[in-house]
Amino acid sequence: MTFKKTLLAGMIGATVTGATLLPSLAAAQTTLRMAYDADPVSLDIHEQLSGGILQLSHMTHDPLVRWTSDLDFEPRLATGWEQVDDTTMRMTLREGVEFHSGNAFTADDVVWTVERLKRSPDFKGIFTPVESVTAIDEHTVEFKTGEPYPLLLNLATYVFPMDSAFYSGTAEDGDPKDEIVKNGNSFASSNLSGTGPFTVVEHQKGTRMEFERNPDYWDEDSPGNVDRIVHTPISENATRVAALLSGDVDFIAPVPPNDLERVRESDDAELVTMSGTRIIFFHMDQNRVDAFQDERVRQAFAYAVNQDAIADRLMKGFATPAAQFSPKGYAGHIESLERRYDLEKAQELMAEAGYADGFEITMMAPNNRYVNDAKIAQAVATMLARINVDVDLKTMPKAQYWGEFDDRAADMMMIGWHADTEDSANFHEYLTACPDADTGAGQYNAGNYCNPELDKLVSEANVEVDLEQRAEMLQQVEQTLYDEAAFVPLHWQDLAWASAPNVDIEPVLNVMNFPYLGDLVIEEE
Repeated sequence: MTFKKTLLAGMIGATVTGATLLPSLAAAQTTLRMAYDADPVSLDIHEQLSGGILQLSHMTHDPLVRWTSDLDFEPRLATGWEQVDDTTMRMTLREGVEFHSGNAFTADDVVWTVERLKRSPDFKGIFTPVESVTAIDEHTVEFKTGEPYPLLLNLATYVFPMDSAFYSGTAEDGDPKDEIVKNGNSFASSNLSGTGPFTVVEHQKGTRMEFERNPDYWDEDSPGNVDRIVHTPISENATRVAALLSGDVDFIAPVPPNDLERVRESDDAELVTMSGTRIIFFHMDQNRVDAFQDERVRQAFAYAVNQDAIADRLMKGFATPAAQFSPKGYAGHIESLERRYDLEKAQELMAEAGYADGFEITMMAPNNRYVNDAKIAQAVATMLARINVDVDLKTMPKAQYWGEFDDRAADMMMIGWHADTEDSANFHEYLTACPDADTGAGQYNAGNYCNPELDKLVSEANVEVDLEQRAEMLQQVEQTLYDEAAFVPLHWQDLAWASAPNVDIEPVLNVMNFPYLGDLVIEEE
């Protein structure tokens, strides 16, 4: 008996029931008990561009191509590709693949998926260069860009083909099954049919998610032997670590800095760490606070925040203090940009701008999304008090925070960002570009910073095939953002995972923090 269809009721405590009943769980099944700090906000993989959604996508769907550990491209649902001309790439698709529903995967599903991505508020910004996708035959598609675009394969890592037949038509409430509803209820947010290694069989939001191995999964060469995954989100760091060390769970992420040595020295756990590329920073909303329209005030805030102290004391050295978006190795990284903590300089700038006595602002941050996020926000609030800025800080769980972030509900808001295309341009496109709801530019620009000249420069960089010239253009963008203090950078967050000794997590981990759990091997104890 096979499980061919995943349907979720979309409410807390909902249990998934398939078209056929699942067999009772056999004791011989290989089960992974895991605990992230939160669960995905939705089952709609186009609703939010976030780490949690992308982690889910790699469990329940397959991308056209995916990143390898050394940031090369690995064929997945696309088996090959060729550049037909400067603006056309042809992809050959894998044959014999089925969605969880039993529907066959074809080129039409790729076309449908990309068209949906182009109307997703979160994803359409990075898919703007794609002019069209055409099904040449059942297993061939052509991507067409308006101009030469050097990052098309990078974008393909974010195309997880969806089951177009499954998501077509109307739901019981009369709404289209393919509608994208941010932070709301929709058919896609509670129903899922992908091609991936796992199906979702239970989802008690915020409490438990259960996955079963897809018995018809196409990748017969995968070494993975996990039949079942039970995910219990544990937001409290100490509780999550204790669950691993006591044997209650087999795999956790992230491992908080305060517990790194404890986990490393334990005989009951294996620790894996990597340098990260996710920047943690604060936006300053120029639409909400007139003072933030003054470049000197924004610079004062940047000078008032001591990134090194945060990385050293709160992150226990498990972070790299930052002065820019681009980490080392990215095209836009400028080695000479220095962190500029200088309290006296910050006070001078505030006085020059006419704010020697400071002012009041509101601040929001999540308390279970980034490592020590709430503590970091409190530290920044304390640092700003030294330049007479009175901060009203509110922290909240990730699931609640993103709705507030989308509403721009505070004067300063924390966010972390990993470049979706592993490229410097992505930071500006989403985080500091002039907000444009039609194109998706600046979708996460909660500072409402706007410099049209930079937007133009990034657009030009995105069609520049001379990589050396392109790097110079992106470095000019970073320098301008630094000079104008477009945001308050904090650090690049390092990554840490831990597992039971018999769970071989290292081969499935990567710097993007999208574990390929379909390939995970659990050894017999």
